[in-house]
Amino acid sequence: MNVPPGSAVRGTGRDVETMTATVERITANTIAPAAGTPRDVETTGQKATRYVFAGLRMALGWTFLWAFLDKMFGLGHGTAAKNAWINGGSPTKGFLTFGAAGPFKGLYHDIAGAAWADWLFMMGLAAIGVALLLGIGMRVAAVTGGILLVMMWTAVLPPENNPFMDDHLIYAGLLAALALVGAGNTLGLGRAWATLPIVQRLPWLK
Repeated sequence: MNVPPGSAVRGTGRDVETMTATVERITANTIAPAAGTPRDVETTGQKATRYVFAGLRMALGWTFLWAFLDKMFGLGHGTAAKNAWINGGSPTKGFLTFGAAGPFKGLYHDIAGAAWADWLFMMGLAAIGVALLLGIGMRVAAVTGGILLVMMWTAVLPPENNPFMDDHLIYAGLLAALALVGAGNTLGLGRAWATLPIVQRLPWLK
């Protein structure tokens, strides 16, 4: 078969151009899908989930902060005014002396009312509460809050209404979940917090 001179070269060139254009289209669609595609659109369920977790974060944060305020000022809900910390009362003495039970009872009796225990307990309540309400330092809040809650669980073993499970363990699990899903980014300052230089250098502060 006679092939006109140069036709094979021209045909090959057109084939290469066609293949190149096809590859470019495929690559563009894979790496940068057009706006409005399903991957770019948040579903109603996903949005609702974000706000539910944000609400749970703030509710749990208020639980911690309220415990701090009540023990600090003796607001009369769990702590009488005369037993408030600012009035010389001890946030740990009453509960650890009369409420502790189970295998760790002796340990908690020994530290009940100690100044260092009062300070650690109160600062923990305040810091965890503020972090959760603002949506910052979620990882640190989850770890420290989880430790505090587990310690409170060990102080009342076995729980009153269950062989081993109570709300302290459930709250500890919820804290971990809030940190894992980035609950501080919705209705919180989590995104702004993550841009701070010190947080970028130390990601565990997120």
